[in-house]
Amino acid sequence: MQINGATALIRALEDLGVKRIFGIPGVQNIEIYDALLASHIEHVLVRHEQAAVHMADGYARATGGVGVVFATSGPGATNTVTGIATAYMDSVPVIVITGQVHTTSIGTDAFQEADITTITLPITKHSYLLKDVDALVPAVFEAFYLATSGRPGPVLIDIPGNVAAAETSYHKPSAAPTLPSYKPTIKGNARQVKAAAELIAAAKWPVLLAGGGVVSSNASKEVLALAEQAQIPVVTTLMAKGVLAAAHPLLLGQPGVYGTPQANAALHEADLIIAVGTRFSERATADADHYAPRAKIVHIDIDPAEIGKNIRVDVPIVGDAATVLGALSERLEKTRRPVLQEGESLAATSLPSSSSSPEAPPGVSAEVPVEAPAKAPAEAPAEAPAKAPANNGLYLNTTHRVFSVFNELLKACEDVIITTDVGQHQLWASHLLDASKPRKFLTSGGLGTMGFGMPAAIGAQLAFPESLVVCISGDGSFQMNVQEMATAVDLKLPIKVAIINNHSLGLVRQWQELFLEHRFSHTLLANTPDYVKLAEAYQWQGRRIDTKGEANNLKDNLRWLLKSEGPALLEIVVPTPDLVEPMIKPGGTLTELV
Repeated sequence: MQINGATALIRALEDLGVKRIFGIPGVQNIEIYDALLASHIEHVLVRHEQAAVHMADGYARATGGVGVVFATSGPGATNTVTGIATAYMDSVPVIVITGQVHTTSIGTDAFQEADITTITLPITKHSYLLKDVDALVPAVFEAFYLATSGRPGPVLIDIPGNVAAAETSYHKPSAAPTLPSYKPTIKGNARQVKAAAELIAAAKWPVLLAGGGVVSSNASKEVLALAEQAQIPVVTTLMAKGVLAAAHPLLLGQPGVYGTPQANAALHEADLIIAVGTRFSERATADADHYAPRAKIVHIDIDPAEIGKNIRVDVPIVGDAATVLGALSERLEKTRRPVLQEGESLAATSLPSSSSSPEAPPGVSAEVPVEAPAKAPAEAPAEAPAKAPANNGLYLNTTHRVFSVFNELLKACEDVIITTDVGQHQLWASHLLDASKPRKFLTSGGLGTMGFGMPAAIGAQLAFPESLVVCISGDGSFQMNVQEMATAVDLKLPIKVAIINNHSLGLVRQWQELFLEHRFSHTLLANTPDYVKLAEAYQWQGRRIDTKGEANNLKDNLRWLLKSEGPALLEIVVPTPDLVEPMIKPGGTLTELV
């Protein structure tokens, strides 16, 4: 039976298990939208294509599945670029299907023509321009395979309007695609696994560094098993928040430029780092030349290009995180590791102070001006390092209080998914809001995309309609995709938005204050909207509170936000000078705090 390319596309998506598509129709994908009318696949009509990709991204992050986007040619396609780059940097499987001008018009600067496959080449795992309708179905199945296998990521399929209208026959592939040049390694090399196990057995101060690849691989159980088996403290990057429950005694928190002193000191003093599914970005390592100066490094990653790219590696292991960690735990059972003496526990021991180590390399500070982590192996020195002052002053009371109270209320809720935008509020949320499981804290880590939070919340809420989905945003970020408030109303989604309003582009302003002698160049947002009226205009519920006074009933208003029916927005006004602290100064090591 002959059908047109658009119908074949929809049938392929159905056979691939797609339940939901985010997008906007246009002239060049009109055939595709016409074919969609006969399908059971739900379509979410968004207000902007960038938001469509963020919604698909949030849907994919929350479920572990694939997000799918439809966009038309030209500006419709180019509007997806920021969303595609966001998914690419964080290794999220998203399929973006764009319309294109007819094949006879390609290269003529036709109306709404853009070479989207070339534009997105650096930010996709692969891009297709389909000029033959018979190649359409195989390409769709191949695209899903590429997006979800190995290191996940976005794939783009560009379909000219006349190809979507041309006739073809539908044949579902009987086997998974085979690509000779693309064969991800799943099982780690046995010799390398053995070498890693021996290093763990011999290490006195090991640290397990978990990155976003642990979430992608669904390897949280394996991380927990290895950590508890060998009693290794765990540090989780921003993308791995929730891999260990917030209350777990082995968890030291987030490392890097905005990391916790405990996590950063642990990495700096470690003699072994077992890094899993992380790319050692400069935000996580600070000064890479002096990163973990005493440590040997085992790096486990399914993408061989990441191993040794930013940080020297002693034992590289290419493979799937869950598979390799399972093999490593099994191997470690056969390799002796020093055990704690009776009555000792990790909570009672401390890492060594670098001031007591004669092996500090040139250029590395001999002092660690922070409290050393409380969790470390038993061979702690008799003399514990001097403790830094308590956390007083690390966070200003106003913003710290907002997030502390919010966290208290969120912990009382059964199933919570948090999304964030990007900026100071993102970092306060990552430190002060708990996540007990992976895929419950969704944020743009690699690209740092303002405007990600609310669309991602819509995607997550559609995936889990019974969950409480809360977006933490800022007054700068929220306006980037504010139009999607209408989409939430269309879908009757009860998402909650908390806007931390400091009337500035807060994180940029913070850098100007700390490193540019208070020269605040164009970072103050004096004329922000009345968010309560804006909420009402979009048929949301809205409230505003000012944290300067205790009479504002912060807890009552936060409780109102979480308990309200339908979409609701709470604007929380905080002082502009509030800073995210501590942080590492530019060019500094993990122990050089501002």
